[in-house]
Amino acid sequence: MVAMDDAARCPCLTGLPYGECCGPLHAGARTAGTAEALMRSRYAAFAVGDAAYLLQTWHPTTRPSSLTLDPDQQWRRLDVLATRGGGPFDDDGEVEFVATFRSAVGAGAGAGAGAGAGAGAAGGVDGPSARGRLHEVSRFVREDGRWFYVDGDVAG
Repeated sequence: MVAMDDAARCPCLTGLPYGECCGPLHAGARTAGTAEALMRSRYAAFAVGDAAYLLQTWHPTTRPSSLTLDPDQQWRRLDVLATRGGGPFDDDGEVEFVATFRSAVGAGAGAGAGAGAGAGAAGGVDGPSARGRLHEVSRFVREDGRWFYVDGDVAG
């Protein structure tokens, strides 16, 4: 896992410092207030290699028993395209996003990609693991006041 300085820009690209954005969620100091906030925090968890957070925020009905992240995969950019529901007063929601990544040549596309994080990083890899793009519509539910990632559909 990559150690993040709280003053560094958060990997989810909100423009906020990590210590004011996804850092407190990763540390368990607070929970995401919306489905989009959870999706962004999961993207940031992929960027810093926090598999434990990814598993904790994955709904128990779809959560894998373990998750191995590719240490050679670097998440570069997140663009949120649309949200449906997922607000502070909703119990479910969807977030459509595009995430781009870079992998070391020859390292493979990596296990468990995506900020929503169900499908592998096979959303589109350019060459032998050089650059990739994941376009996903992720589904979330809120139970007992906490948002969880359920699953996602990788878009063309």
